[in-house]
Amino acid sequence: MNSIKYVAQKKLALSIMATAILATPIAFATETKHGNGITHALNDSKIDVNLRARYEGVDQDGFDKSAEALTLKSRITISTGSYHNFSLGLEVDDVHAFIDDYNSQKNGNTQYPVVLDPQGTDINQAYLKYLNQGVSVTVGRQRILHNNQRFVGGVSWRQNEQTYDGVRAQYQTDKLVIDYSYIHNINDIAANDVQGDFHLANAKYEFNKNQVISAFGYLLDYDIALTNSSNTIGALYQGNFNDLFVNASLASQSEHGNNPNNYNALYVNAEVGYKLNAIVLLAGYELLGSDSGVAFNTPLATKHKFNGWADKFLGTPNEGLQDVYLTVKGKLSEINWSATYHKFSSDQDNIDFGNELDLIANYKINNNYSMLAKIAHYNDGGSSKITDTNKLWLQLTAQF
Repeated sequence: MNSIKYVAQKKLALSIMATAILATPIAFATETKHGNGITHALNDSKIDVNLRARYEGVDQDGFDKSAEALTLKSRITISTGSYHNFSLGLEVDDVHAFIDDYNSQKNGNTQYPVVLDPQGTDINQAYLKYLNQGVSVTVGRQRILHNNQRFVGGVSWRQNEQTYDGVRAQYQTDKLVIDYSYIHNINDIAANDVQGDFHLANAKYEFNKNQVISAFGYLLDYDIALTNSSNTIGALYQGNFNDLFVNASLASQSEHGNNPNNYNALYVNAEVGYKLNAIVLLAGYELLGSDSGVAFNTPLATKHKFNGWADKFLGTPNEGLQDVYLTVKGKLSEINWSATYHKFSSDQDNIDFGNELDLIANYKINNNYSMLAKIAHYNDGGSSKITDTNKLWLQLTAQF
């Protein structure tokens, strides 16, 4: 039954995509009525194709079997040119597993560790956009990335990206960007529809190209996952001083909507980096605080980017989380590489949450092809709360 449903979903999505391709010229084709602007809009339209093949292996304590996933994400993106300041966008993703010895949280393979790349065909984006003199309004399913994606992101590392259904309005000048979205549904990385009332606001001001400050506020009211409902306000500073750069963020979070918890938790992040010829050194500290046994939570973040690539802290422990990390990165020949060490502990109760080492090497073959190898090694530190985990990724990307 699952295979029948998958084929049906795939055919439906491909039919929608084909209809959109065919309908676009029809929608713009009344040349005699509207003039040459339509021809220009059609000429400015483009189709992009992205293919990403990836092997992911997971060896995790508590499972007799290791997970192995060999998946291919096939993406086609259609963007029309602008006509009377309006344009259309459509993006369709298909994820297929050639090796599916893993738990995608959809396939029932619970004997394996989780690799959150479920198979299926999905409309990743489908929107109408208005853009004129610094004002843009986007309606429909769309990608939303705020700042460093610590609070709102797309989790594009996973084969199924997180996108948002709603309305987004932006106003931009040379120095100021004001960004507000009302979202009623989240198309998450597990291919679930997560519904609620979500207000996402961000304002960014550039004093100059090296000094940027952002203020943000997020009201999240979930229909089902009530403990994720929260009110978060905060700010982020990003500064560059020649070879030295600094990032600092502070935020406060409390319950919102029908969240049964009552808490007020703090978020702190501080980073300092230094460019030493071809090497970059970075040291950082991040705190997701806890209050009354309830921890600061970032359900819309690109979490894989933070607190280690082994993804052991996708949900913040009730005791909160402190992450002290060191990164060294650089370039060797045509290979970009980095190494990061994390030391984890709790905000409350003095719990050792272990440590992690993350390594990555990325090679760009040419403008169309690139290769990546990535490793995460997590050690639980003896707390018995989180299990030892090793992960390996090998990836090939092609884009046209």
